[in-house]
Amino acid sequence: MPNRLQDDLRQTRPFSSLEQEAHLSVQRTEAVLGHAVAEMLKPFDITPTQYNVLRILRGAGEEGLCRNDVRDRMVAKVPDVTRLLDRMEAAGLVQRERGGSDRRYVTTRITAQGLRLVDSLDEPVAALHRRMLGHMDELELRTLIDLLARAREEG
Repeated sequence: MPNRLQDDLRQTRPFSSLEQEAHLSVQRTEAVLGHAVAEMLKPFDITPTQYNVLRILRGAGEEGLCRNDVRDRMVAKVPDVTRLLDRMEAAGLVQRERGGSDRRYVTTRITAQGLRLVDSLDEPVAALHRRMLGHMDELELRTLIDLLARAREEG
C-alpha cells in the first residue's frame, strides 16, 4: 500500500516513527475535514466553533447551560468562550441571563433565530459527512471511531 500521507505532504524522507506518521495523519485528516465543514458553513456566516455551540445549546434545551458547561462540551477547545458567546449574542444566535441568587452564574440559551439556523444545517452537514466519509463501510467507520478513541487515551 502506498504511503498516501507522504505523497500528500510531498515528503521525500521517511517519517521518524510510526507514531509520528499516525499523529501527522490525524492532523492532516482533521485539516481536510475541518476545511470542508468551514467552507460549507461560510454561506451561513458562522464558523465551525459557532455551529458546535449551537448544537450544544440546542441539545441543552430551554434550561440552557453556563459558559463552563458549554466550554467542556465543545469538540475543539477555544481559549475564550466568553468572547465567542459575546459574538454569538451580538448576532442574535444566543441569549444570556444572569442567575437570581448568584449574579455570577450566567445561563446561555439558543435563540429562536439560532435554533432555526442550526436546524436548517442538519441536512447539509449530514450530506457533507456522507460525502467525506460515506465511501467507508460500517465496520471501517466503527473501527476508525474506536481507534481514534483509543488514540485520545493517555498512555
